Amino acid sequence: MEPYNPTSILPEPCRDPALLNDWHVVAASADIVAGQLLPLTLLERDLVGWRDGGGEVHVWEDLCIHRGARLSKGFIRDDKVICPYHGWNYDGSARCVLMPAAPFEPPLKKARAIAHSTEEKYGLVWVSLGAPERDIPEFPEWLDDGYKKVLCGPYKFRSGYRAVENFLDPTHFPFVHAGVNGILDQPDPILPYEVREGPEGLSTSEIRVTQPFGDPRNIPVIAYYAYKALRPLVAYFTKRVQIADPARAAEGNPDDRFCTFLTVQQVSPVESIVRICCAMNFSPAPSDEQVRLRQDLVYAQDSAIVDTQRPERIPLELRHELHHRTDLLSQKYRSWLRQMGITYGTI
Repeated sequence: MEPYNPTSILPEPCRDPALLNDWHVVAASADIVAGQLLPLTLLERDLVGWRDGGGEVHVWEDLCIHRGARLSKGFIRDDKVICPYHGWNYDGSARCVLMPAAPFEPPLKKARAIAHSTEEKYGLVWVSLGAPERDIPEFPEWLDDGYKKVLCGPYKFRSGYRAVENFLDPTHFPFVHAGVNGILDQPDPILPYEVREGPEGLSTSEIRVTQPFGDPRNIPVIAYYAYKALRPLVAYFTKRVQIADPARAAEGNPDDRFCTFLTVQQVSPVESIVRICCAMNFSPAPSDEQVRLRQDLVYAQDSAIVDTQRPERIPLELRHELHHRTDLLSQKYRSWLRQMGITYGTI
């Protein structure tokens, strides 16, 4: 007889090892506070997050193994999650330590909540539903004290992959972000650029664009974007910025950078949540509020268009949509997903 596996009773809408064995953001660290249960959803799996008295975050299946009630409807007492149905107590190791209807009997060995690998990094909570094969992707500026970091979001999108692809695409700037990241009547010609594939994903050479208000300082800049697709649902860019007006050049310096680390929580095939962390080394630095106001504007403009794309599930076969050389990174991204065997949320 095969050993009992509690996860076998759960639906498995996503079967892609590349997703199940990867890390996904499900919340900002600030969202999970001690003494409260937070329902979460990742890849159609209902989860519950909570923080114990020692500050450690736990993410479990939102399921009591006894009779299938949602643990998120329960409560926390003395660092134990209490099921709302029959009051079974689960400690931080996910083990049931008390069955109130039989308080003098030791709980069954199988009486455990279904816990997932969980880590906090970059002010975000990361979860793997399987066995993580790699570390959480690197965000180089996070530990650099010369950079101001600001978490922004959450932002709702339909397809997480289309949200990532949009993030990696500078050619939409003059139209979706006219007057902010591009100039409608003077769209930048995109010169040929390189896309490299390595152990950490895809990366590009710099792509030059003109931006009337290209960073939270709200001054015209020439921007040079270098993009990375780090995981199917994690991406990054570093933007080298030069003040466009020579008379104001002294307000910046050649080392000015604005970087963004983007994560996607794919809730379902056509529902996702984007969270980003911006890092900048300008002096004087903009306020957190200024950074968030700008990102709120940009991502609202993005989602208003990206969510109209059809089909909602991104097609990975390049023949299903028309591509141009200026879409090189998008083409490589879709081929990369296909090579990894990604099928969830795609066609």
